[in-house]
Amino acid sequence: MSIGTNEVQVQKIQNIPFTRGQVTYALICSFFAWLLSVYDYILFGTLLPVIALSFHWSTTKSLQIATFVSIGTFIITFLVGPLTDYFGRKNALMVTTFGAAISSGLTGFTMSPWYLIAIRSFSGLGYSEQAVNATYLSEVMPPGRRGFVYSFVQGGWPLGVLLASLMVAVLEPSVGWRGVFWIATFPALVIVALWTRLKESPRYLQVRQIRKLLKTGRNKEAIELAAEYNIDSEKMNKSSIRQMFEPGIRRHSIFLCLAFLFNWMAVQVFAVLSTTVLVNGKHISFSNSLILLILSNALGYVGYVAHGFVGDKIGRRATIIIAWIVGSIFYGIMLFVAQGFTAVIITYSLGLFFLIGSASAYMSYFSESFPTRMRGTATSVVNSMGPIGAILGSAVFAAVSASGTVSNGAIVAGAIPMLISGFLMFGTRAIKPGMKLESISQ
Repeated sequence: MSIGTNEVQVQKIQNIPFTRGQVTYALICSFFAWLLSVYDYILFGTLLPVIALSFHWSTTKSLQIATFVSIGTFIITFLVGPLTDYFGRKNALMVTTFGAAISSGLTGFTMSPWYLIAIRSFSGLGYSEQAVNATYLSEVMPPGRRGFVYSFVQGGWPLGVLLASLMVAVLEPSVGWRGVFWIATFPALVIVALWTRLKESPRYLQVRQIRKLLKTGRNKEAIELAAEYNIDSEKMNKSSIRQMFEPGIRRHSIFLCLAFLFNWMAVQVFAVLSTTVLVNGKHISFSNSLILLILSNALGYVGYVAHGFVGDKIGRRATIIIAWIVGSIFYGIMLFVAQGFTAVIITYSLGLFFLIGSASAYMSYFSESFPTRMRGTATSVVNSMGPIGAILGSAVFAAVSASGTVSNGAIVAGAIPMLISGFLMFGTRAIKPGMKLESISQ
């Protein structure tokens, strides 16, 4: 198809669905890329006490380093969005996976705190893998099963956590903490090579074509072609970050960013600092707490699949709201009602089922709820609220626990923010289940 008579003909890019083989290949690569990114991300937190011991850093200094790393991670994560929208979904996937590999490899050469902070900031590329995955896969997967299929990819989180814990336990005594990081580099580089065979998203190619026409002053052709693609070309002359806060989408962007920030306070308390909550707050022995974490993470994987399936049926927004509100209630019961190992493991695991398991619903929702012209940027910006929520969660948890009890700290910094995040989701846009991206208001 051609558009215009005085210009070079423009061939319309067909939004041809991926074959089953192409989708399967993308899903397999996405799963392993995310699993290895989580492995690198969790590895740092797991090995930080060992690193601190080797350099004779105090606990206070270690926490300061971790805070600066979170800030650096936020900055890197924030910048990944424009990369996804302006340089391609495929290229962004390669960069984020390569970033996780480099972050692991160079961490093994740490000689100073500032070097460690700088290098670990690039773990934000690995953390951003989920946002880029969600952006890309939402554009190439069948709409009716988008969340359910994506849930198996997002399930790389609990498996990555378990893999990191296993590798530290098995390898660290023999190869040291530097060796564990170096070993993590090579599988990620293999995934980068596999990404080169990936097919680019047709939706991104359409947006790129419109941008090229606008850049060369062929505005009329761009508008006509964009109308056929169902892309709002009139707003594409502004940066993708500015587009997020334009009238019509501003409220959705703000509420979604706040909801994810508050929810990540809960993730920090109940997933990252879980052993502190269980050992010091519920008086579970350290060995039993590790058993509990293994069992609850296994249940968390089931949660991914369940939330992905339910989200396809009743809508992802409703699924997220229910999960975050119900999960916060279970954590409240765990902190102030449950007594004994059995009661704690049941309530904690159910809380993690809703907290972590809902990721398959909310990452799919993030990507589909924004227009194609800024989908990568918006998904990454929302995702970048995670490290900020982690910093706030740690700070509030530490402050309240120091002046009261660990249980009080966990309820104020974790369970209540999770409840608030669920109610904040009411301010976001509702999307009927099963809609094609082209049918959602762009």
